[in-house]
Amino acid sequence: MRQSHAGGEKLFVDYAGDTVPVIVDRLSGETRPAQIFVAVMGASSFTYAKAAWTQGLCDWLSAHVGALEAIGGAPRLLVPDNAKVAVIKACHFDPVVNRSYAEMAAHYDMAVLPARPRKPKDKAKVEAAVLIVERWLLGRLRHRTFYSLAELNQAIAELLHDLNEVRPIRRLGVTRRQLLEELDRPFLRPLPAEPYVFAEWRARRVGIDYHVDIDHHFYSVPHRFARQPVEARITARTVEIFFKGERIAAHQRMSGNRKHTTIPEHMPSSHRRYADWTVARIRREAAAIGPSTAVLCDLILEYRPHPEQGFRACLGIVRLARPFGAQRLEAAATRAIEIGARTYGSVKSILDNNLDRQAPRQRAAEEPAILHPNIRGARYYN
Repeated sequence: MRQSHAGGEKLFVDYAGDTVPVIVDRLSGETRPAQIFVAVMGASSFTYAKAAWTQGLCDWLSAHVGALEAIGGAPRLLVPDNAKVAVIKACHFDPVVNRSYAEMAAHYDMAVLPARPRKPKDKAKVEAAVLIVERWLLGRLRHRTFYSLAELNQAIAELLHDLNEVRPIRRLGVTRRQLLEELDRPFLRPLPAEPYVFAEWRARRVGIDYHVDIDHHFYSVPHRFARQPVEARITARTVEIFFKGERIAAHQRMSGNRKHTTIPEHMPSSHRRYADWTVARIRREAAAIGPSTAVLCDLILEYRPHPEQGFRACLGIVRLARPFGAQRLEAAATRAIEIGARTYGSVKSILDNNLDRQAPRQRAAEEPAILHPNIRGARYYN
């Protein structure tokens, strides 16, 4: 059936069957095939082509953005085939379009109308454009050697200029650019101020620690959503978490270093109180009690292989100032330093047994000093 296309109505998209070898290693001569994306306007036959490494979602959407910028406007409909990158579930009556693809189309106020499964005649326009690109454009490049994707796209752009701007359509006697300005331009929608930014959607489940794993980095959500299924919208710079269509968290995207990005408001109140206690704060609190307490906490932190291992002991010692008072805790810290005690249990035992109130025994001058790491001294057992 002969098809007629209204101006600015449809943009047909597809990939060429032929690929172009690109040398990726000048020393070894290793090559990698480049995929050729093709788009053509229905009314004017204005043609766009771009090389990419893959036919994946990111390259697919990026090629669409480039095509719309080359056209200078957005049509009402996009007509792809039923490739998985465009259509999740092919159906004659109600196909399910890839979510990111539909989001991109909505950004430009377009709709996606896939061709019927196994009906290439539904997109005959782009099938003809693919033949032109393969024979007229890629045929001229078959003897050239390219060392980068940018170099290949530059050569394609030069040939597309001749195809669209210089070479007239034989049966009409006008160029594709002239037809674009005459037939499509009055009906194209203006492009938005900001181009579409590729976003990928992934299904995730929140962990018991109210964090979501995205590419080996963990992003927090409000703690009430722990163990809940969520959806993550991922761009090059941001990560957004959605629960039943509502955005519950937004983060700057980080590298996959297996670390955590946590917003304090997402934490339970008990976790926030604990997280406020850091090594620096413990040292400040210990110094506020007295110099001996500060020295004891420093000894505990330095004695352990990692300061974090002495974190709880120091935290417990500082909190002993509440029931016993800062003066008694300072005296107990002094006694603990003298007897070489570096644990929370030792300091609490000194306070419980009122040993902090006993004057230290003066050792006789003639009494020889016994120095051994396993001997605590008689005063420890008083």
